[in-house]
Parts: sequence; C-alpha cells; structure tokens
Amino acid sequence: MKKKKLNLRDIDIQKHSGQHNHDDGHNPTDLNSPSKFKMYLPAIFSFVMLITGIAIDYFEVVPFFKGWVKIVWYIVAYIPVGFPVMKEGWNSIKNGDFFTEFLLMSIATLGAFAIGEYPEGVAVMVFYAIGELFQGAAVKRAKSNIKALLDVRPNEALVYRDGEYVSVDPETVEIGEKIQVRVGEKVPLDGILLSAKGSFNTAALTGESKPDTLVKGESAFAGSINLESVIEIETTKEFKDSSIARILDLVQNATARKSKTELFIRKFARIYTPIVVFLAIGLTLLPYFFVEDYVFSDWLYRALIFLVISCPCALVISIPLGYFGGLGAASRNGILFKGASFLDSMTKVNTVVMDKTGTVTKGVFKIKEVNAKSHEEKEFMKYLMAMEQQSTHPIAKAILEYKVDGGNFEATGVSEVAGKGLKGSVNGKTVLVGNKELMTSNGIEVPSETDTIIESIVMVGIDAEFAGYVTIADELKDDAHQAIKAIRESGISKIIMLSGDKDSITQQVAKELGIDWAKGGQLPEDKLKEVEQLKKQPNTKVAFIGDGINDAPVLATSDVGIAMGGLGSDVAIETADVIIQTDQPSKIARAIKIGRSTRRIVWQNIALAFGVKIVVLILGAAGMASMWEAVFADVGVALLAILNAVRLQKMKWSQ
Repeated sequence: MKKKKLNLRDIDIQKHSGQHNHDDGHNPTDLNSPSKFKMYLPAIFSFVMLITGIAIDYFEVVPFFKGWVKIVWYIVAYIPVGFPVMKEGWNSIKNGDFFTEFLLMSIATLGAFAIGEYPEGVAVMVFYAIGELFQGAAVKRAKSNIKALLDVRPNEALVYRDGEYVSVDPETVEIGEKIQVRVGEKVPLDGILLSAKGSFNTAALTGESKPDTLVKGESAFAGSINLESVIEIETTKEFKDSSIARILDLVQNATARKSKTELFIRKFARIYTPIVVFLAIGLTLLPYFFVEDYVFSDWLYRALIFLVISCPCALVISIPLGYFGGLGAASRNGILFKGASFLDSMTKVNTVVMDKTGTVTKGVFKIKEVNAKSHEEKEFMKYLMAMEQQSTHPIAKAILEYKVDGGNFEATGVSEVAGKGLKGSVNGKTVLVGNKELMTSNGIEVPSETDTIIESIVMVGIDAEFAGYVTIADELKDDAHQAIKAIRESGISKIIMLSGDKDSITQQVAKELGIDWAKGGQLPEDKLKEVEQLKKQPNTKVAFIGDGINDAPVLATSDVGIAMGGLGSDVAIETADVIIQTDQPSKIARAIKIGRSTRRIVWQNIALAFGVKIVVLILGAAGMASMWEAVFADVGVALLAILNAVRLQKMKWSQ
C-alpha cells in the first residue's frame, strides 16, 4: 500500500497538549484551507481597530471620537477577540471549573472598560488572541489517530455468490464462504487456503521480514498481502473475529489508556488564577482597615490594574513558542513530534524498547554467506541461480542479485516440491534447491554444521550429492550500531529488543548491536504485555520504536511511541507519538537531545515571564504601574521569549 507523505501540517498535537480549540472540520493551518483566513480575521480586525482608535485618540484627528462613540468603537474592537474567551470562561464555570485564565482575563478586561481604560481592555484580549495564533502554528488540528486504521484494514472482499465473484464489505461475509484474493491485495478474512499454494507478506501481522509460503489446507490470515498469484480461500472466521480486527481493537484500547498531557500553563492556571482573583479582592477591600484616607474607587483601580498585569498572556505565548521552536528544529532533522508534550516526555525516557525488522534492519533479504562444497563458488551459484530464475519468491530474488561472470546456466524441467523447494535439471544434472527436508527425502546427507545456522538457509544438491548452501538474512541498517551507541550516550539505562521474528535471529541481532535483553517470536499481544510490565516498574519511562501494524498497540500504550516513517506502516505512523521520517534509528538519540534543549528553553521562558510579572505586579499594587505598562511588559516578555525560542532553530545536535 502506498504510504502517505507526512509533514507537520498533517499532525494533530492538540490531542496530546490539552489545548482548546473548536473543530470546524477543516485544518486551520493548511495554507489552502478557506478556514485559515477566518481563524486570523478576529485578531486582525481587533488589532486594526485598536491601533486606529489609539491613533485617532492621540492625534485628535476626529473631534467627535469621545463619549459613547469611543466606547462603541472599542466594544466593537473587543468583541471578536473577547467574546470567545468569555464564552470559554462561562463554559468552564458551567462545568464546575471557576478559576481559569479565561475568567481572569474576562474580569480584568471588563474592569478596564468599567474604569474607562478601553484600549487596555482590548489590548489584553488582542495579545491573548495573538498568543493563540502562535500556538496554532505549532498545534495542528487533524483527525483522530485511530481513523487512519480505516485506510489499512481490508475494505472489500471478492466473495463467490450465485456463480460469480462479487465485491462486498468484509463484515458481510459469512463463515464457510469462498473468497478470491488477487495479487497485491490484502486477505480480507481469516480462512483456509483452497489453492495449491500461496505466498504472503505477513510483516504487518507478525513483523517478520520473511514471506510466508502456504500450501492447500493451511491457514491464511486477514491483513496478509498476496504476493504471487490469484488465490481462493474458504473463510473460517467473521471479520470481527479476524486477526486484523483483533489488532485494530488492541490499538483502540491501547490509545484509550493513553492519558492526555496538558501543557504547564493549564495546570498552573488552576492555582495561579484563584490566588490572583483573591489578591485583587483583598487589594480592593483590605486597605479600608489600614489606610486613613481610603477611597474605594482608587483601590478598585489598583486592583483592576493588578488583574490586567496578572493576565497570563506572556506565559500563554512564551510556552508554546518554545515548543514550536523544538518542533520545527526536530522536523528539519527528520523527526516529527506529534505533540509538544512528547518533547517533554522524551527527556524522561530511561528505557528504550525496539522492534527488529524495519527498525534496526532494512527489512530486505540479502545473501549473507555462500558455502560451496563440491564446486567452486561461482559455478555453484550458477546452478543455484538457474533454478531460482524459475521462482518469484523474495528469497529467490535476493539470490538472483548475486553477480557472476561468463554467462548463466539454464534449468529445465523445474517443478516445485510443496513446502520443500525446487527440483530440476541443469547441464544434464539433477539439481535440488530447498530446505533440509528436501535433501534428506532424496537421500542426500546434510552436514551437521547446518543445524546451528540461525539465518534462513537454502541448500543445494547436485546429482544426489550435497553441493553447499547459501544463508539469507535481513541486513542491519547502516547506522544501527551508531544508533545504539548514541542512545546509550544520551543516558538511557536499558535497551530491549522485542521481535516477531524467530528468537535465534533476534538474539543474534541483539548480541551484534550490544542490546541488553532481547526476545523473539513475539505476537502483538506479547509485545503489549512486556511493555505494560516494564511500565509498572518504579520510575520507568518507556519509549517503544517500531513499524508495522503489529507494533501499533504497543506504540500507543508506551510512554512515547516512535515509528519509522520511511518504511513503517501507515497505522504505526498514525498511532505513534514521534515519527523518524528518514527511517534512521540514529535519529532517536537526536530526538532525546532536541527534547532536552526544548525543555530548557521553555523553562527559561517561564522564569523570564514570572520574573518580569512579579516585578510589575509589585509596582502595580503600589500604584506605580499603569495598565499600559503591564500590557507592554507582557509584550516585551513575549518578544524576548520569541528570540529565545528562535535559538532552537539555530542549534546543532550531534548524533
């Protein structure tokens, strides 16, 4: 199946960051989306109205710009940016959450209007709206991850009814019906193979790179891809009970268990906002008991200034901007984070669990060793290649990539021995190519050394004599060793490998790479259980790296799910939290470093915002700061935060 080309616009990180926004069915960050202009229009309109009003007032170019005209002007400027905030505040109150930043800003800005400081009231809401727009640049609104599963599951079945094959929904096919699967199509339901043989790509289900060859009467599983010829299958399960449906259900349940992470500002506001509100009330009323010339309107004015200063606009802008810088820097390094919160999560990971096939290996076959016994290597390979030219099996394709000089031999009378291999004639000699069972059934003695070989092995017999063998293996990615070394150097204490491939191959790869612990023969349910057990250990944060549908459940349930985006399946990409777009495992360590740099920048911005705010709050309470000073203090902090966040775009991270 052709994979979607992913970019930053395709990803929804609001789902994970806890940001509020209303889904209008469009992606507001898509430059071609008609909703983009609608999203920016309120802030643009209010900003223009605010600047125009201030200019008219300052230069006195319109004599009648006073009284009710001035009030109406600023009310019109206020509504587009203020009404959504007030609505959010009201909805929060109805849900039992009284003290939110929405309520704080609503009280402060309405108070500013009440004391005649109209431009300040509008300015607070305009800058908040701008902060939301900045946040929107980093937080993409998209569809739920699980909806992508609809693109992966089989969506039709060719079922034999009334003397012909008709296309129907797999969910309508009953047990015992006959279905047809064409080359390149997914098997829609579990069943028994009726055709003489079939070759299937089961990597999406098992994670194994080796295609599975079945003969008549053996079980074929939904989600497998038919590789060679048109086949027929008798269904043994309904779609809801099929292998692919079970995996999809695992993904859905695992995703439901994943909690949403809120950004710092939302958590902080629950403490900060009520404190500020009660301090403002105290600032208004308490001086009555301590000040001789107490004037209610004067202290109310100070309290309202205090509230305006207290608005978390700078925080709302500075925090997501830091994450935006990290997201942009990661994207340029071929790493796609689906949420700002996962930049933080990457910094806490101390255990990395990874799949083998497609993660640290290339997922393609290559000849690893040629061991010729009775002939020279090139002559031996000519016999083998002559036979394999009659086969379309992926292993045959790997063998045929071997380069020999002097022309090739030709095979005649080639026939397949079901489940064992090929038999034919080359240069007048009887040649057998296949597994050990094929050799022994034809009276050929196989050396005991082959019993200890871990990789897939193709044996060759020539005229009733064992001629040698070729081992076929999946090849490690070029940066696999570098990746494990870099992960260790980044401070990860434990690296584990879980693979659907057979345990002997998994252990060999793990040993070669220096991985701490490995386990092969893992089904999707097994991987899920292993990771869930790891997560139960104290102070353990697990990142899982994989690809294929079989990895989707564990990607969803791990603390951070990382998918290989180049060769990985669509469902793994959609379910994961982080995507390595270049398919290089060495990028994992870089993702951790970018996460740490981003977290450091974000906390610098938080400290800056708080530091300036505390100073201005003290000045405001003492009557030494006006609302405009508070507004510009917020803007100044935001600008400094922007410059600080931009540093992330210039940073370099070694592997």
